[in-house]
Amino acid sequence: MTDVSSEFLRIITERGYLHQCTDLEGLDQKARETRILAYIGYDCTADSLHVGNLVSIMMLRQLQRCGHKPIVLMGGGTTKVGDPSGKDEARQLLSDADIAGNMAKIKAIFAQFLDFGDGPGDAVMVNNADWLEQLNYIEFLRDYGRHFSVNRMLSFDSVKLRLDREQPLTFLEFNYMILQAYDFLELARRHDCCLQMGGSDQWGNIVNGVELGRRVEQRSLFGLTTPLITSASGAKMGKTASGAIWLNEARLSAYDYWQYWRNTEDADVGRFLRIFTELPLNEVARLEALGGAEINEAKKVLAFEATKLCRGAEAAATAAETARQTFEEGRTAADLPSIEVPRDELAAGAPAFELFCRAGLTASNGEARRLIKGGGARLNDRKIDDETRQISLDDLGDGSVIKLSAGKKKHVLVRPV
Repeated sequence: MTDVSSEFLRIITERGYLHQCTDLEGLDQKARETRILAYIGYDCTADSLHVGNLVSIMMLRQLQRCGHKPIVLMGGGTTKVGDPSGKDEARQLLSDADIAGNMAKIKAIFAQFLDFGDGPGDAVMVNNADWLEQLNYIEFLRDYGRHFSVNRMLSFDSVKLRLDREQPLTFLEFNYMILQAYDFLELARRHDCCLQMGGSDQWGNIVNGVELGRRVEQRSLFGLTTPLITSASGAKMGKTASGAIWLNEARLSAYDYWQYWRNTEDADVGRFLRIFTELPLNEVARLEALGGAEINEAKKVLAFEATKLCRGAEAAATAAETARQTFEEGRTAADLPSIEVPRDELAAGAPAFELFCRAGLTASNGEARRLIKGGGARLNDRKIDDETRQISLDDLGDGSVIKLSAGKKKHVLVRPV
C-alpha cells in the first residue's frame, strides 16, 4: 500500500480501517493541505444503529479528531427506496412517521461519538429528504440518468450478487445507487464535501458518486471504504444468536453491551482494540500479546473502552462492576438486566421455559426448552432440570428478585411488581 503522510490516513491505515480508496495519493495530499469534509450515510430502517455500523461511526470520529469536518447524512429520502446491498429481498417500506421516529432516536447515538456545532471542525447532520423529495422525475432522468450505464450498474456487487442468487431486484431498489450518487453531488454543492466513506459493500455506490461529480461539474471527489469486519470464526459483526447488538440504551442495556465485547474471541482482541477503542497502539500491542488466562484482562479493557465510547464512562464502570460481582463473587448484582412481572402472575407460577423466553434469554419457547433440557438454564444459580417447572414467588432469591441465567454469561433478574 502507498505510504501516506496525512494524519487522518496514517491513523486509519495503522488501526485497520482502510480497505479501498479511489485515489489514495490525491486524498492524502488534500488531507495534508486543507480541512476536508467527509460524509457517511445512514438509512433510518430501525430506531437504533447496531455494532455493524460502529466501524463507520469510529471513522467519522477519527476524522474529527484529526481536525477535519464530519457530515452525518440521515437517509430520510433513501430509506423510502431501500439499499439492496447484501440483501436477498426488498426492505420493508416504512411510513413517513416511522422514518421520522427512527431518525430522532438514531441522532442521539452520534452525540456520544462526535462534537456537533457551528465551528469549522464541528460535525453537522443533514437529511437527504431535503433535496430528494424536491426532485422532478423527468428532469432528474434527463439531467443525471444519462451519466449512468446500466451495463456498469449490473456489474456492481450490490446488484450482481443479488441477481446471481436469482433473487428479484425491484426497479425501486435499482434506483438506490443513482440516488446515493446524487447525494454526494448535492453535498459537494451545499457543503463542499469531497469524500464519501462507507463499508466495503458500498464501493459501487460510492464510485458512482465520485464519477457523477466529475462528469457533471468536473469536481475532484474521493471515495474510501472500510473492510467487512467479521470475527475470527467468520461471524458477521454485530449479529449474535440472541439478535443484533444495538447501540441505543433503550434497545440493549449497558451491561449486555459490555458483555458482548467481553466475549470477544481471543484472536480478535488486538484487532478490535485498534478499531473500536482509542487506546494507544503500543498499549494495544501489549494487551494482544497476553497469553493464556491473561487475555481475559485484555477483553475486560476492550469491553470497558468500547462501552465508555458508546454509553459513557459511568455506564462502563457500572457494567464492569456488575460483571465482577456476578462472576467473581457470585452475587446477584442489582445492575443486571431485569424484567418486571406482575406479582399475582408469579404467585400462580409461570413455566420456566416461558419465563426464560420472556426475559429475552432465548428467542423462542422452543429454544428455552432446549436450553433447559441441555442443562444450560439456571434459576438463582442452580440448574433447572424440568422445562415445565413452575417459577413462583417462592423462588425469590434474596427476598426481592429471581435470577435467571442462560449459560455462564447471560443473566436477567425477574422483579415482581
